[in-house]
Amino acid sequence: MLELINAIPRDFFLPPASLFLLIAVGLAIWRRWPRAGRMVAGAGLAALAFLSSTAGARLFVAPLERLTSPLQAPERAGAQAIVVLAAGRVQHAPEYGDRDIPDYVALARLRYAAHLQRRTGLPVLVSGGNGASGAGVAAEERAYTKADAMATALREDFGVPVQWVETRSRDTGENATHSAALLRTDGVRRILLVTDAMHMARARAAFERAGLEVVSAPTMFLGQQSKGLGAWVPSAEGMRRSWYAVYELLGIAWYSLRSRGADAGAG
Repeated sequence: MLELINAIPRDFFLPPASLFLLIAVGLAIWRRWPRAGRMVAGAGLAALAFLSSTAGARLFVAPLERLTSPLQAPERAGAQAIVVLAAGRVQHAPEYGDRDIPDYVALARLRYAAHLQRRTGLPVLVSGGNGASGAGVAAEERAYTKADAMATALREDFGVPVQWVETRSRDTGENATHSAALLRTDGVRRILLVTDAMHMARARAAFERAGLEVVSAPTMFLGQQSKGLGAWVPSAEGMRRSWYAVYELLGIAWYSLRSRGADAGAG
């Protein structure tokens, strides 16, 4: 069952694709069942408009952000290292000589990691492969990963040294297992974990399952920014937040199912 769910492209479950699919279903049944068709298509259109606003996105963003809180006094957290997780990247950026660079989501994480490193003096690990493998991935893309791009940005743009670069992971679970293996080699057990506030609950659970003690160091709290009449205007940013938040909620549910399946198999 889990393998079947995993084979379905994730965007089918996420807005806006799932909402367009709902509207299409409503239109398809409209002629035979007019009332049902109007209700289904109308619901899809209303949800699309609602979740395209930053105020509407808050319906999903706020519960995720309530699962964590800003880190206070990082220098007293007792951590031995800072781990910052990859996000996306811009491939072949022409202004950087066709080199891959971190995207704006990854840069927000890197900036906060640099801030924490200056406050604590702790060594930094960056984690992130390319999210794909196999014959369809070019050798040069495998060679220069998201983590490599992040490490370059930290060193060159933020003046922060990077001690470990984890390049094998394809998702948050692998971020955790591969990073933990690197850190244990150097006796590191307790970390400051840097990622977005919306991603923190899932990331923390994965790293704790990998055997590390985790001090959450979330950044990019967006829920409290969605206020005023302008927040109800549909926008690309509103849909981006909705997509990300729904993705994280589904990810938490998926990791929970997979964890229960592994525990049942072990039992």
